[in-house]
This record gives sequence, C-alpha cells and structure tokens, in this order.
Amino acid sequence: MSPTPRAAYVHVPFCRHRCGYCNFTLVAGRDDLKPAYLAAIASELAGEPQPVDTLYFGGGTPTRLSRGEFQQLSEVVLTRHPLVDGYEWTVEANPADLDTDYIAMLARLGVTRLSLGGQSVDDAKLKLLERDHRAVDIARVTQLAHGVGLAVALDLIFAAPGETLAGWQRDLDAAIELGVGHVSSYGLTFEKGTLFWNRQQRGDLPSLGESLELAMYELAIDHLTSAGFAHYEVSNFAKPGARSRHNQVYWSGDGYFAYGPGASWSVPPTRATNHRSTTTWLRRIESGVSPLEFTETLTREQLARERLVFGLRQLAGVDTVAFHQATRLTVNELAGPAIENFCRLGLLEHVGDRLRLTRHGLVVSDSLWPELL
Repeated sequence: MSPTPRAAYVHVPFCRHRCGYCNFTLVAGRDDLKPAYLAAIASELAGEPQPVDTLYFGGGTPTRLSRGEFQQLSEVVLTRHPLVDGYEWTVEANPADLDTDYIAMLARLGVTRLSLGGQSVDDAKLKLLERDHRAVDIARVTQLAHGVGLAVALDLIFAAPGETLAGWQRDLDAAIELGVGHVSSYGLTFEKGTLFWNRQQRGDLPSLGESLELAMYELAIDHLTSAGFAHYEVSNFAKPGARSRHNQVYWSGDGYFAYGPGASWSVPPTRATNHRSTTTWLRRIESGVSPLEFTETLTREQLARERLVFGLRQLAGVDTVAFHQATRLTVNELAGPAIENFCRLGLLEHVGDRLRLTRHGLVVSDSLWPELL
C-alpha cells in the first residue's frame, strides 16, 4: 500500500489575460467565476484532515484572487491539509498584482515562499512576451517580500524572438542583484494552440535557432553557479537552503494531492487528472459528478522509468543502488543499451553508484528521455 502523500497542490485558474506563449490551464478575464470556483474547490477539498509538509498554490495566477478571496481559499485548504512544523508553502504570483497589504497578508497567513512569474527584467522583452508588469514591479515586490521574511523564487524565460546573448546576461545579472534565492530558467517554447505558435507559423516570430538557445542555457548555468547558486535540476538553480521542496516531491516520484481544474494527483501506482476546462470542472462538481478527466494505473516498469528520468533531470543523478531497492528493477534492466550508448557518447556518466548527466548531456537532455521512457 502506498504511503499517504505529504504534499498538496491547488490550482487557481484565473489570469488578467493569457500571454501569447501560454498553454496552461487558465481562464482570462473571467473574474465572475471566482465565487463559483471557491465553492467548488471547497467541495473538492472536503474530507478528513491530511497533514502535509509542502503546499503549493499554482495557476493561472493565485494572486489574481482578492485578499479576502485568497484568505477564504487558504482557510479551506488548511482545514483539509494542515501544515506540519518546518513546512514550505509556495504561492505563484504575478508582480503586477502585489502591493504591501497583499504581501503582508501572505506572510500573516503563513506563506513561506513566493514564486514570481517575472520572466525578464527588460521592459521591451516583457512587452514582447505580453506580460502586464514591468521590471520595476519585480524589484518592488522582491524587496517587499524579503521585508516580511518571504523567500523569493524568480522565473526567467530565454530565447525570446530577437533576444541576444548580452540581453539574456542582463536578465541573469538583474536576478542576482535582486538577491532572490531561487531561479527557474526556461527556453521559450512555441506550443501548438497558442498565439505565439500561430505567429511563428506566419513568420512573425522566428525562433532564435538551436545554437544560440543552447548558448543562452549554458550562460545561465555558468553565470548563476558562479554567483553561488547550485544547479540542482535541469532548469532550476538555488542558493543554499532555497531549493523547491515541493517540486522535489514530483521529481522523486512520491505521491501528492491536487485540486482544481487541470490538476493532477498521484498516489503511486495510480494518478489522475481533473478536466482542464474550468467551466466543465465547475459544472461537474456542482452536479456531484467526479471532476476527473482520466485516471490511470501505472505498471511497476512504467513507474520505474519515470523515476529514472526525473532522477536524471536532477544534477545529483540517480543512486543506482537506492533505485534498485525502491523499484526492484535495475537501471540496466530498464534501459541498459540506451544508457551504455549515452555513456559512450559522453552524455551520461557513472560516478561511483551514481548515474548522472554530463555537461554535454545536460544541454541536450530532452533528446535522451524518449529512449529511457
């Protein structure tokens, strides 16, 4: 029997508008749905209390809720999932939404970590990305958050159309100067169904090209690690003590609760995902019907393969002895020929009992996973 999860995720789908590159589960300009959402999430959260070590409010934009609405949501969530001593509670936030009173409320409620969707500190780049904040908002919010004891994690996007290596370095320099404890760095992707995808197909938004994008990724690694950040996952960098404990639950293959439209929960070997449409999710809960869109039970081999890939995404790599003890399968049983080939190509390496990405493997890691899954 799987242990009861010790982490919970709550999806808040509201945004002021949808950015051109965004393919997340959200509703833009539908603040009229907030009361119904709060009632539905309370219904979905009904049940016996289950204490958790980490709690994560994501979106969408959780801070799109008013202070009163955010407090209402928090009370419901904390009743279902009380936080234990030493907990981590992360809230994703849009810099434009936050002022002194809102940040003070977050601290008062017990939030410990603010994840800012900053994306850039260059106003022209922010405008291109269709963000509704400016660089001054990121600096203001970071200072306010640090003033009340909140840790700050900053998301940054690189490889925006027309971006230069020097421009990307300015973003990294600014993040370091802000004093944030955590940086997540992602290359811009053009996902089918987004406005950016359509514009790219018309030739309005040409991609930078693979060589420049890889150079930007390597610059992030070198620049942030030289500034005292540990590169601990393919896209994530943290100062000592500032790693995302909640995300490490996902990467370790442990179970977690999840609520809201499009949210996925996992109690290995079973996992399930709610319907992505906020209005459909609402209707189902209001009608007393399960909000789940699909459920699946993974085989021991499928679980082990996912554990292997998530483990290799972490810079520490996979402890092959511990992996065997946890899965009852060895990495060679799962993917021996592929691993041998990747080691021969210099993409993976064995260091003692650990299997991990090399620097060369790191920059092309996405191309490795299909052969391991």
